[in-house]
Amino acid sequence: MQEQLIFEDHYKKLGLEIFSEKNLETINGNKFRYDIKILFIPAGYELTVDFNHYKVSKPSLFFLTSQHLKIEKGQEDSMLLYYNRDFYCIQIHDKEVACDGLLFHNVFEIPFVELTDKETSEIKNLFGNIKDELEWKDSSAEEMIRTYVKQIIIRSTRNWKKQHLNNTNIKIPGSEMEVFRDFSRYLEIHFREKHNVSDYAELLHLAPKTLTHKFKNLNLESPNQLIINRILLEAKRLLFYTDKPVKEIAYDLGYEDPAYFNRLFTSKTGNTPANFKKNYHSGKKYNI
Repeated sequence: MQEQLIFEDHYKKLGLEIFSEKNLETINGNKFRYDIKILFIPAGYELTVDFNHYKVSKPSLFFLTSQHLKIEKGQEDSMLLYYNRDFYCIQIHDKEVACDGLLFHNVFEIPFVELTDKETSEIKNLFGNIKDELEWKDSSAEEMIRTYVKQIIIRSTRNWKKQHLNNTNIKIPGSEMEVFRDFSRYLEIHFREKHNVSDYAELLHLAPKTLTHKFKNLNLESPNQLIINRILLEAKRLLFYTDKPVKEIAYDLGYEDPAYFNRLFTSKTGNTPANFKKNYHSGKKYNI
């Protein structure tokens, strides 16, 4: 049996899992659900993240936090790096490469970057370096591993911007990027109790109209729609992956009137919560 590749010290934790089609059960399930995850996936894999299905034609990195992950097939070795905020989270400096930077919870809901052959080799080397450190268990391992994690995130952030911003009609000035990152971060923290644009505008020290205008200028969905999207995503997760009744889910998501929540869900998805739970099969499919 292979030795577990994991670093733990007080509250800090980071681990590495290497897997293929032979041992997908090590990845699927809830074991890593609440960790921050960087997933290296070679071509030929199929996986579902929440309610989206991805068919991977180029080596890719996926950046996940609390999403539901299910790897369905794939032959070559894949690698999952998982860690908690105590191990790596730069909240004050280097916001783009923090644990809640551009790659995680971004307003564009794109959780992956594709890699060229050269980039694939570089990323594999960084994962390999982390594996070596976890095996050696040297006293300086923690700091070395953190530098490798940061390199993976920096390289991936540059790639993500190149692939998803520079090559589209979305042009976001550097000064504006922080607003979108912070909005995404606040939304992830507060969506259960804060349902109005004014709540987030206040956290961002902006007028609600100014916040809405910033999104409109860049042809993005409105902040109000993004708030609703996040609430509906959590509602779908709770409906599909738990046995909670609809009324309890409504309360969990901050709605004191379950009938109002029912109407909101039905109007936005075309399905009542009960029907969604009963009839859902698969979400959007993407070839990447």
